[in-house]
Amino acid sequence: MVASDAGDRVRDGIDAASDSTVPAVMSSSEEVSWISWFCGLRGNEFFCEVDEDYIQDKFNLTGLNEQVPHYRQALDMILDLEPDEELEDNPNQSLSDIPGEAMVKLYCPKCMDVYTPKSSRHHHTDGAYFGTGFPHMLFMVHPEYRPKRPANQFVPRLYGFKIHPMAYQLQLQAASSFKSPVKAMR
Repeated sequence: MVASDAGDRVRDGIDAASDSTVPAVMSSSEEVSWISWFCGLRGNEFFCEVDEDYIQDKFNLTGLNEQVPHYRQALDMILDLEPDEELEDNPNQSLSDIPGEAMVKLYCPKCMDVYTPKSSRHHHTDGAYFGTGFPHMLFMVHPEYRPKRPANQFVPRLYGFKIHPMAYQLQLQAASSFKSPVKAMR
């Protein structure tokens, strides 16, 4: 999420080659906040503008100072109180609420699994921006959006026989304990 600040504006300097959905040519009377510009960039489709009052409400920030390194500087940067500094990218493949530990993932409520986005432009989006609880909170607030479970669930079969859920785990254990014979070199 990104705060929206009516006072912080970007004028006329948006590069047409920046993959932005915001028009590259604007008259001097048109202004776009840096947040609208940022949310309009390709790869930032998962972001939305958040009212600045929400960001400044201390209740909404509870616990962030313990989870976000350089919390004060980050908040000042969002509220445009200090100059921008580059942040390091660290796209890992796990889930985490800690900034810099994991890239954003997509949650499928139908199969209840997590997937890596296909587009590489999302691989630099930190998963902590949304947190691991975001989809669950969304469905708690809007239960009507949760898809209904399918009446017929897929049952894996091999030659017509159901595969026991433990079969994969047993095969993995057997494979890890199997030592391949080493050929002697002459």
